Amino acid sequence: MSGVMNGITASASEGEPMALASDAPPRPGSGEPRPYRFPAFQTRILSNGLRVMVATVPAYPVVTTLAVVEAGATRDPRDFEGLAQLVTRGLAEGTRSMNALELTMRIEMLGTTLDTGADWDSAIVQLTALSSRIDDAMAVLAEVLRYPAFPEHELERLRAERRADLAQLRAEPRGLSDVFFSRLLYAASSRFARLAGGDERSIERLSREEVVAYHERFYRPDATALMLVGDIEVEHAVKLASACFGDWAGKAPPVTEPPAAQRHLEPRVHLVHKAEAPQSEVRVGHVAIPRLHEDYFPVVVMNAILGGLFSSRLNLNLREAHAYTYGAHSAFDWRRAASPFEISTAVETAVTADALREIVQEFTRIREEPVSDAELSLAVSYLVGVFPIRFETTAEVAGGLANVEIFRLPSNYFDTYRERVQAVTTADVLRVAQAHLDPSRLQVVVVGDADAIREPIAALGLGPITVYEPTDDDVVPAP
Repeated sequence: MSGVMNGITASASEGEPMALASDAPPRPGSGEPRPYRFPAFQTRILSNGLRVMVATVPAYPVVTTLAVVEAGATRDPRDFEGLAQLVTRGLAEGTRSMNALELTMRIEMLGTTLDTGADWDSAIVQLTALSSRIDDAMAVLAEVLRYPAFPEHELERLRAERRADLAQLRAEPRGLSDVFFSRLLYAASSRFARLAGGDERSIERLSREEVVAYHERFYRPDATALMLVGDIEVEHAVKLASACFGDWAGKAPPVTEPPAAQRHLEPRVHLVHKAEAPQSEVRVGHVAIPRLHEDYFPVVVMNAILGGLFSSRLNLNLREAHAYTYGAHSAFDWRRAASPFEISTAVETAVTADALREIVQEFTRIREEPVSDAELSLAVSYLVGVFPIRFETTAEVAGGLANVEIFRLPSNYFDTYRERVQAVTTADVLRVAQAHLDPSRLQVVVVGDADAIREPIAALGLGPITVYEPTDDDVVPAP
């Protein structure tokens, strides 16, 4: 006879029983994680204050060089938002001895690429080259970092690119929801209430003079850490850093963290009206804890269970049980200052209120009862298991060292990571959920058809509702 089982054609001779899935041997269970040690590294400090962190990883004949500078977006002056990011992008547009084309050709001849960027806390310049070319590569990185030319025509091109990015961001519901969530989450006085890359008005203020002054003020040796990871010995790395950066002089201003207070201290709903939108972009969250917090590890495990994994509660509820969405996710956007916690998803307009009800239910449930041993085991096994995969390349190891520097983590952070995750208990998860997930401050931002979703959302009782237009730029009034 023949038949189809689960979409697979099966057959058996007459009189012979057909093999069923239940007759198959059980799936093998996961084994114990293999031992792993993050590459050993040493830190040296040059006489000018520049920190050099070196990890010898001889498995591949390459070296990643990564510079971290205390020049992130939190340093932007008020009304000049986007300056930090424009400066880092401008670094790759030429130096005192090479124009943009010549610099590009030099980098290509080294067989590498130059990556620059700035997040909230720092600016980064990075390249990876063959270990046989690392001396030349380091010379290029040093010139880019210390002697950028910032030609006006290149800066104008970068400003135009940012304007185009903003136009796309405001036209696309996902980007629009992120913009409004940040603006409405933090107090008006906080740098975090404004876009890291700046908006249309601030971009127009970013003259070449502002760019040059910012670079001269913040790009200083005592505000810089240099990571060298790969096929290089410590003494060679330190000697190379001294040759390229040893005569770099100047002092950077002290670091001051921006205020990170939440704008509304009571639950509120913010609807951004997109007429006849077929679906809603949903963001739910509040200001939470900074990255360097004693509860970091149990919070990471808690978030994995709530919405950090594909098998998380939010995803199993909204996607698998109710088919409201292709995916629901939660995350802490870690920063040195108080970081935002955010749940995000996209759903059809008709089920927006239903999805919000389930989100709030899961947010509440993880605070009211311990998670199961099975949920804890799955989250811990995943976090422990993927940890070594995060550091398979020299660039990934250098990025890990950069996080140690940026967030001021202990030097043994990576060596103790897995055991600290494994030490988290169900009681720990409940404790940190109750301590750091706060329903009394929960903010809801929805980009969608306000006419269709306002009434059903109001029935949930999540707080007073305010409706905005996508073009409302002044949702956070000036202090």
